[in-house]
Order: sequence, then structure tokens, then C-alpha cells
Amino acid sequence: QLQASGGGLVQAGGSLILSCVASGSTFSSYAMGWFRQAPGTERTFVAGISRTGKITPYAVSVKGRFTISRDNAKNTVYLQMNNLSAEDTAVYYCAADLQSIVPSTYRSDYRNWGQGTLVTVSS
Repeated sequence: QLQASGGGLVQAGGSLILSCVASGSTFSSYAMGWFRQAPGTERTFVAGISRTGKITPYAVSVKGRFTISRDNAKNTVYLQMNNLSAEDTAVYYCAADLQSIVPSTYRSDYRNWGQGTLVTVSS
């Protein structure tokens, strides 16, 4: 089970850190990903991180502004979001990729979705 938190209202240009805590003892055994879904749109890939944290693919739209990281000792994955814009407004979800060594960018490869946390960026 995954629990995401850290969303909120922020001004354009600001920063937020999202967290996603996993229950259980196998967190370090699978890759993790962050996705987001704006109203009326599909859920899309934002960033992923491999089991050890060495491989971190990003969506083009966030590369250079967002950083994904993980702390396996705390069963937690983070998403540091900088220089936010109104286009980043969405509900952000974390999920587990149970099979891939390189984190997938496809939503269908992820399981165990968290409940989502809302990020609103005011312009």
C-alpha cells in the first residue's frame, strides 16, 4: 500500500516536495514511479526510479526541474519539484513497477497505486 503526501498550493516558480511511503518489507525490491493527472486528461508519467536509485527517467516536460529519489530504509520515494508552473497543476500519484529493472514509463506497467496528492500552482 502506498500513501502519497506533500501536495498543496504554491505560486508559480515555487517548489514542493512530494513523498510516498510504502508499507511492507519489499520496497527495495521494485522500481517506483510518479505520475500525474490534470482534470480532463489522462494520467501521464512524470518520473521513475530504479530499485537502487541509479536509474531515473523523467518526462521531457519536467526534466531539469523535478528530481526523484528514494530512501529504502524509510520505504519512501520523493519527488522534488522546482520552478513550478501552472501546467504542473495535477493530482500526483505514486505507484510500484514490480517487474522492471529500468523503471517503465507506461502506466500499465505499474501496480499498487497510491491515493494521489493534489498540487495546485497559481500563476
